[in-house]
Amino acid sequence: MAAVDIAMTENTSMALPGLGRALVVAGKLGQKAAEDIFRKAQSGRTSFIAELTGSGAVSAVDLAHTMSTAFAAPLLDLDAIDVQRLPKGLLDTKICTTYRIVVLSKRSNRLIVATADPSDQEAAEKIKFSTQMGVDWVIAEYDKLSRLVEASGATAAEAMENIIGDDFEFDEAAVDSSLADDETTASEVEDAPVVKFLQKMLLDAFSMRASDLHFEPFEHTYRVRFRVDGELREIASPPVAIKEKLAARIKVISKLDISEKRVPQDGKMKLKIGPDRVIDFRVSTLPTMYGEKIVIRILDPSSAKLGIDALGYEPEEKARLLAAIQRPYGMVLVTGPTGSGKTVSLYTCLNILNKPGVNIATAEDPAEITLPGVNQVSMNERAGMTFTVALKAFLRQDPDIIMVGEIRDIETADIAIKAAQTGHLVMSTLHTNDAPTTLTRMRNMGIAPFNIASSVILITAQRLARRLCPNCKAPADIPRETLLEAGFKESDVDGSWTTYRPVGCSMCTNGYKGRVGIYQVMPISDEIQRIVLRDGNAPEIAAQAELEGVRSLRQSGLHKVKLGMTSLEEVLGCTNV
Repeated sequence: MAAVDIAMTENTSMALPGLGRALVVAGKLGQKAAEDIFRKAQSGRTSFIAELTGSGAVSAVDLAHTMSTAFAAPLLDLDAIDVQRLPKGLLDTKICTTYRIVVLSKRSNRLIVATADPSDQEAAEKIKFSTQMGVDWVIAEYDKLSRLVEASGATAAEAMENIIGDDFEFDEAAVDSSLADDETTASEVEDAPVVKFLQKMLLDAFSMRASDLHFEPFEHTYRVRFRVDGELREIASPPVAIKEKLAARIKVISKLDISEKRVPQDGKMKLKIGPDRVIDFRVSTLPTMYGEKIVIRILDPSSAKLGIDALGYEPEEKARLLAAIQRPYGMVLVTGPTGSGKTVSLYTCLNILNKPGVNIATAEDPAEITLPGVNQVSMNERAGMTFTVALKAFLRQDPDIIMVGEIRDIETADIAIKAAQTGHLVMSTLHTNDAPTTLTRMRNMGIAPFNIASSVILITAQRLARRLCPNCKAPADIPRETLLEAGFKESDVDGSWTTYRPVGCSMCTNGYKGRVGIYQVMPISDEIQRIVLRDGNAPEIAAQAELEGVRSLRQSGLHKVKLGMTSLEEVLGCTNV
């Protein structure tokens, strides 16, 4: 139906916006239903189109096709759009966000703009007034458009360009170490533009599900990078002149010594997200040739409360782990490299065990996740609070469960093993490649085989692999020989399942969204205990574990490939054969 036909119906639908009238004329929505949705949108102070699609009265796909036909405008699938290549600065970000529109390109003195509601005359007038250019509408699905609007909003770099245009000063000399934890000091610079930039960086990192923020000074440049799904991505390049002020601000709110720039420092800070959400950040400074590099890790307490099912354990792996942590005594170890999710796994187990009748104590360096009901102690070597000191104190505090952040030396290991042998459940981490090598690593630390065999009840090795985006992943044509070489068995390569590859869309990062755990959960059986007692090596332990049905990390990763959760190249990149 042409736009002129819609105009002829205005006398019968005067109360409705153009979008509603078009849907009524096209037979997609009844007059009464449209008026009810319009009234609900007005009372809730939302847009008609948001209320329409949110109520399910008309799907976003159906709406887009109807609008394309009714207004004789081209229809575009936004999944084909690369956000990074969209033109910048042609239209004010606030207008784009308010009217849910995205500028696709500029042709002569006209803008090509994606919208879900081509009848919105107010949006058209705003664009014309702001740009002095005409508008050519392209129709897109409302849900995809909304996501793209958020993704293509003001970047951190643009925000920094606005900030540095202001005149601001931060007197670092006025804030000495004695004032580093003074609340008035922080409030004095609360309105400084650099504070707004830092807040935007933290909020952007949180919204992008980043785990770390890197602020890196170089001779002529300054770089801000986020680690998203395990990969570092450059986010902003603010002027190098900002480095001192930004470092000073971070150190003020982290209660660090502002005057000390020669040695590394560690601290913590908080950011309130909404009325009932507070995110903790761990801050680490490192003096480099051209200034202090600062890394901020996001510590989201809610990650420990996701539940064991959300971590990616397979049913048999979950059963083994739950059986081990319900034992009254013994040692459970979680191993893997830095950033593999060991802390989250431990705290998920502690959350399961955290009950009023259980006394839990943890020793960490530092305590990263706050868990109500658990007695958490942060290490402070300068003050004499070490893992060894904390463990000795714990044993006099009538504990049921002890968690040690990391077993680093023979003395800590010795006390932890004695605690496990005397009626306590001990949980800790080690940095080893897989579960079998953990036992030989403990032997190399100087722990007697008998003590290892009699105390360790289960070892979990883990990695984090990037999860394929469910919206855009596509089947991958991988040769049979490649699958067999990767570790699949002949019986697995039977054509009954499909491998997938990353593609990339507006909802993900290079075809991946989020991460999934890959686990090797190895209970210490009687036979494995015998191998340990006779001082057997890691390959012997691995062979016995395989006989008992324990998957290696590579086998566990390949199983995730079969399930379509991740790609083969991702598993090959994060596991060893």
